[in-house]
Amino acid sequence: MTQQRGSGFVALLTAVNCFFAFPSAAAMDIPLEVEQLPTITAQSPGAVIALPSEESFAVMCEAKGNPEPEFRWTKNGQEFDPSLDPLLRKEENSGTFVIPNNGNLTEYQGTYRCFAFNKLGTAVSQEIGFMVPKIPKFPKEGFDPFEVEEGQPFILKCDPPKGIPPLQIYWMTMYLQHIEQDDRVSMGLNGDLYFSHVEEKDSRRDYCCFAAFPKIRTIVQKSAMSVVVTTRKSESPDGANSILQRKPSLLTPPGVRSEAVLVKGEDLRLECIAEGIPTPKVEWEKMGHGRPEKFRLENHGKVLVVPGDEQDVGGKYLCKAKNPLGEVVHYFTVTVEEPPEFLVEPQSQLSMIGADVVIKCSVSGSPQPITTWSVNGVPLQETLSANRKIFDDTIIIQNGQPSDSAVYQCEASNKHGKILTNANIMIMNLYPIILTSDGQEYSAVEDQGVMMHCKVFSSPPSTIFWSKDDSSELVTGPRFTVHDNGSLEIHTIEKGDTGQYTCLAKNLEGTSAVDAMLYVKDPTKIVAPPQDQSILIGTDAQLSCLVEFDESFRGDFELLWQKDDEEISPNNTEHSRYFLEEGVLHIVNVSHRDQGEYRCVARTPVDSDVASARLIVLDVPDAPQSVVLSERKNRSVKLRWIPGEDHNSSITEFVIEFEENKWQPGSWRDLQRVPGNHNSAVLDLHGHVGYRFRVYAVNAVGAGPPSKPTERYLTPPAAPDKNPENIKIEGHLPHEMDINWEPLSPIEHNGPGLEYKVSYRRQDVEDEWKEHTVKRHSFVVRNTPTFVPYEIKIQAKNHQGWGPEPKMVTGYSGEDFPSAAPDDVAVEVMNSSVVKVTWKQVPKDKLHGHLGGYRVNWWRMRSLLHSKQSQGERHTAAFPGSRSHGTVSGLVPFSEYSLIVMSFNGRGNGPGSKAVNFKTPEGVPEKIPVFRVADVQKRSISLAWTPPLEPNGILTGYLLEYQLINDTEEAGPLQTVNISKPDTTRWHLRDLEPLSKYRFQLRSCTSTGCGSIVNLESTTLETTSALASTVGLSITSPTSPPSSPKSRVTKPTRSTIGLASVHTGISSQGWFIGLMSAIALLTLVVLIACFVNRNKGGKYSVKEKEDLHPDVESQGINDDTFCEYSDNDEKPLKGSQHSLSGGLKAEDSGDSLVDYGDDDAQFNEDGSFIGEYAAKKEKRASAEIKATAQTPA
Repeated sequence: MTQQRGSGFVALLTAVNCFFAFPSAAAMDIPLEVEQLPTITAQSPGAVIALPSEESFAVMCEAKGNPEPEFRWTKNGQEFDPSLDPLLRKEENSGTFVIPNNGNLTEYQGTYRCFAFNKLGTAVSQEIGFMVPKIPKFPKEGFDPFEVEEGQPFILKCDPPKGIPPLQIYWMTMYLQHIEQDDRVSMGLNGDLYFSHVEEKDSRRDYCCFAAFPKIRTIVQKSAMSVVVTTRKSESPDGANSILQRKPSLLTPPGVRSEAVLVKGEDLRLECIAEGIPTPKVEWEKMGHGRPEKFRLENHGKVLVVPGDEQDVGGKYLCKAKNPLGEVVHYFTVTVEEPPEFLVEPQSQLSMIGADVVIKCSVSGSPQPITTWSVNGVPLQETLSANRKIFDDTIIIQNGQPSDSAVYQCEASNKHGKILTNANIMIMNLYPIILTSDGQEYSAVEDQGVMMHCKVFSSPPSTIFWSKDDSSELVTGPRFTVHDNGSLEIHTIEKGDTGQYTCLAKNLEGTSAVDAMLYVKDPTKIVAPPQDQSILIGTDAQLSCLVEFDESFRGDFELLWQKDDEEISPNNTEHSRYFLEEGVLHIVNVSHRDQGEYRCVARTPVDSDVASARLIVLDVPDAPQSVVLSERKNRSVKLRWIPGEDHNSSITEFVIEFEENKWQPGSWRDLQRVPGNHNSAVLDLHGHVGYRFRVYAVNAVGAGPPSKPTERYLTPPAAPDKNPENIKIEGHLPHEMDINWEPLSPIEHNGPGLEYKVSYRRQDVEDEWKEHTVKRHSFVVRNTPTFVPYEIKIQAKNHQGWGPEPKMVTGYSGEDFPSAAPDDVAVEVMNSSVVKVTWKQVPKDKLHGHLGGYRVNWWRMRSLLHSKQSQGERHTAAFPGSRSHGTVSGLVPFSEYSLIVMSFNGRGNGPGSKAVNFKTPEGVPEKIPVFRVADVQKRSISLAWTPPLEPNGILTGYLLEYQLINDTEEAGPLQTVNISKPDTTRWHLRDLEPLSKYRFQLRSCTSTGCGSIVNLESTTLETTSALASTVGLSITSPTSPPSSPKSRVTKPTRSTIGLASVHTGISSQGWFIGLMSAIALLTLVVLIACFVNRNKGGKYSVKEKEDLHPDVESQGINDDTFCEYSDNDEKPLKGSQHSLSGGLKAEDSGDSLVDYGDDDAQFNEDGSFIGEYAAKKEKRASAEIKATAQTPA
């Protein structure tokens, strides 16, 4: 709101040393709230063309002013009132009227002018022409064929009808095919078709001229014309065709000189079309300036385009048409003219009363324009004013008064056009009117600038002052600028700038003021901008943008994303690949078009921040292009290619593949790899092959697609380039030598008829080479000495010749079994389960082959707890290489063993050494197999168990530990009971807590130490039960197979014990007693049967003798099981009946490496074998059967 200020504040302003000096005139910018002259704001263009297709035509005239202007029109200089014509539609509050297309438009054709007036004056519009075009037509006429003698010049006239420009002319056939134009045939500026000389091919019946008028959207066609070219006959006797050459002459323009006018702003076209044989060439020149290089030539050089916007284009020009017989010249005099143009255009002015007003209208043009002045649309000479003076192009109003306010018109015209302008001259005095609203609020951020507006209108102009928070001090300083339009600009905003600001405007007529409020906000800042990324095509990309901004803008804050300066619209469609989530832009299934620069724009109403990142899409390279062969030779060719796009990952290599059509047609194989910075390679080829090649590129992402294959390239046959490789000499039998080699691949044959020449001789004696030619890739030399060295060569040949000289390799003939056993076998006991075996190596002459290593066979003879011998499972361990010791592990403690040592080679095992017996010391016992609750009472529990299956020594007793647990986090103290009698298998614990849960742990012990713990839990009863003696849980189920040393532990619960106490007295039932008796009897029968079977297999003297002296002839060794060890659980126990163990094949050797093969064999650092053995199974199975047969105490 505008308000008057007190006298104190006015006095303060008066004291300021920047008093305003009022100018006599100021630029016109009057708000509509102030009374003012009319101003025309819009009008129709200079010409309104009434096209037949339009429904109506608006003749527009809009104006503003206060009071609101009224309108009147003139037509062709006469008053015209549209409201009097019922067919015209007048726009309300406007000067515009609409002419309907009712078919009778001719009466409205003419030149219109609009006058907008109010009580202060009148504004005048430019002239508006309303044109009703007639449809141009060619006259209907028929044409006789034009006969023209061959070689003569000819002009086909077009004579287009008159119409609204521009006019465009085309020469075409009846089928709308353009007539071909060149140096000889071309169209002139007037539309005629010129022939420098006609030829026989110019004969046709359908030369058509088309005239197009784009403004009225009309094309008309002239009737087709026929041209017949007659052949010129020579006067020579043979009557041959003869066309005489002639020098040039001009078809247009006529004469030697002509004049042309260039209107400034419009291009001028000068034309020279000549005739002659040969066809003349046209050259252009500006006299005194040489060839006009900057000017444009058209129509095959026959038209010179003089630009209308260049300087100094007037003057003399010449065109020169010439051929070898002569030349012709035409001169043009070009005069430059221009339509009227304001040099100084009259300006609207606002002046205070008493000031002089100067109105200047200066015009240029050629011819010199005629300038006329009008006041409020009335010629100046028809109005009188005592204080108005006219000086040439200037009007001066002296001591201007409000009554001198008027609209002055300056109009200038010549033959090229007419211009008019209005100048509103307002003379008035007015106190300041502040147009900016009072109480406006501005927001700005720290360190930026803000502009607070104070738009003022007054006459004379006002002085503007700004203050803050009703302070008497003005806002001044280097950070503050008051602009001429009254706005206050604050540079580099600070927090303390927040507050209320006052704008005060003052002139001689009074003062006015408005208030504005400034709020300083926290700046918007991107604290975590998006980062440049390189991402694989087809994956998902994420660009994050974390922003901090002033909390007051939460409802107005925007986070936008742009890609390459175009805004992205995330989540806009169901199938959009972009979506925005908590400031993160997700791009789904990235493709090549997603590559580019992404910009995050964080915006509030007062500021913004921008951060950008580049997304690079990685992909495999595109296929190479233009793969061609060059430098073709018999055995090589050069391959060139153009690399494809690498998709932002440099190409590391190119892979050249080939396909041949003889051996593997359709199969592409790698031929050569070249670095990624190469685009060619010389390929070495095999003979007698039809090749095709292709290339693919590889980068860090992967291999790209291959190129298109080349044409097929056939190489001639040639001798082999190489001989066989990987020659193997083996001896499967003592008196034979098998020679095998890797054959040449089919493509390496280089031609038909491939064969191999095998040459061999003994190395250790002087011997002649023996040669054999074979087609296969193996050869057997028979009747050789055992294991002697040979020299062997293999050479390839085909029909074209021999391959290169072969390399010589050395091999040995067939091996035989070693004939001697190792001596001085000794055993050193390391601990209860590991021994070290040493021996003396077999002499080389007794090996009869390549030494494979040494094999140790051992077996358990008996446990030291018993005097009875029972040979156990045989075990073996192989120690490869030439060595004299090895370590055997996995032995059963407190046992007696026997072992032998033998050597082996590729043929098999040698004889075994003398058996060496040794004993292992005591160890800790195995885990107790059965541990159960035998009886449960209110305050006591009886426990029962069976001894360990393998005590590994002499039992010294048991260690029993127990504690109260009761399903709580804190357990009771651990109680320990040392049971020193080893034959104890039951223990009764007293003074326990009723209805309490206990955990029991039991271990068996020898003098070496105690074995593994077995656990059991049980709960005492609430009351003593007669059934309690039958309630107990064992870690071994009575029905478990005896071969399972680890059985499932079943824990008792309170519910099972309580249930048992409910059924007291079940043990007295007859059926229960009978059932238990039957179970006991059946168990006894099973035990007797097992005992009998065991005793029957106890003697094994024959088998033991076989083990000590193995049949070496039947011990064939297989390369696949060399140095391997077996402990097969599926083998039967030695000494068992055939019916129980399954059939042991007669040909199976007791120490066969096949039987002992084990893929999991391991060796210690010194090469000794480590394994798990099954020799204890027989003993363990027997013990478990006995344990299961026991009845709970």
